[in-house]
Amino acid sequence: MRLTEKFNTFPAGFISGLLLPVITGFIIYLFSPGQLSVHAYVARIIETNILTHSISICVFTNIIIFLIFNRFDMLSAVKGVLAITIVWAVIVFGIKILG
Repeated sequence: MRLTEKFNTFPAGFISGLLLPVITGFIIYLFSPGQLSVHAYVARIIETNILTHSISICVFTNIIIFLIFNRFDMLSAVKGVLAITIVWAVIVFGIKILG
């Protein structure tokens, strides 16, 4: 079984689309100025009212794995990435409407 066949599943795409934005957010946190804890950093993002912008930037990286999966014709994984990206978009929309 080839590697592309092994990871060509909806759950693999869904999980990778969920984890990549979290990893991206953590990398952004690591390169941010100041010596804030993760909790203080998130609190500052919320109080400055840029939570939706931050989530959108992190989720934008899903396009990378979407294109990689699409390039290798891993269409089931592409569906998973697209599904979680839509979920992220609904979350951003909900925060924007409620906030």
